[in-house]
Amino acid sequence: MNPRILAATTGRILRQLRHDRRTVALLVVVPALLLTLLYFMFADLPTPPGQPNPFDRVALVMLGVFPFVVMFLVTSIAMLRERTTGTLERLLTTPLSRLDLLFGYGIAFGLAAAVQAAVAATVAYLLFGLETAGSTGLVIVIAVVNAVLGVALGLFCSAFARTEFQAVQFMPVVVVPQILLCGLFVARDQMADWLRVVSDVLPLSYAVEALQEVGAHPEPTGLMWRDLAVVAGAVVVALVLAAATLRRRTG
Repeated sequence: MNPRILAATTGRILRQLRHDRRTVALLVVVPALLLTLLYFMFADLPTPPGQPNPFDRVALVMLGVFPFVVMFLVTSIAMLRERTTGTLERLLTTPLSRLDLLFGYGIAFGLAAAVQAAVAATVAYLLFGLETAGSTGLVIVIAVVNAVLGVALGLFCSAFARTEFQAVQFMPVVVVPQILLCGLFVARDQMADWLRVVSDVLPLSYAVEALQEVGAHPEPTGLMWRDLAVVAGAVVVALVLAAATLRRRTG
């Protein structure tokens, strides 16, 4: 990768994103609205003695899940448009490499994810009283890394789609199973053995576990750092695979 080209690519993607108001609203406003809906879903539920508030448990995980889902959807469609409009083919006739392009997407949307996570965390902690033993900063860091994971997987999956509808079809294949098996609904150690094995190879499981560690411990734990490293490694692998499978055009 060329640092100068990478920086220019990141800037181009950020400028495009800034002028797309609907996408900006999807990235920043929608997660906050979904957290609001979640808060009122749990508002009147009683909390058993000695048990954590159900909203605290679910909202903490969703601070990582929402960015993952939104970024997967946005980036898979954005890259598909680059190919179908011929923009990608023109870009790749320049010194720009595939890794410059894909890591540029990762950095640009990572910066957008930082804004998204900060807004969502502000809503959750200040408006709805979310309580975690660990720091808000760690929650935001994990949410941003999780968002970049969604970017990387979205870029990889977009290589196999010919239309925007096909890109969206990867959601139930790639995203939904990870949400179901991440430990939100059933603890991973209580799953059937074969489901636990599947869960162990899905990166979202480690992101959720890292968030749960922040929720339960006032100081960062070794398990949290390990989980965060696994997710970061999955991001790099997905971006490299995306570069290897990226086509200039769709057709």
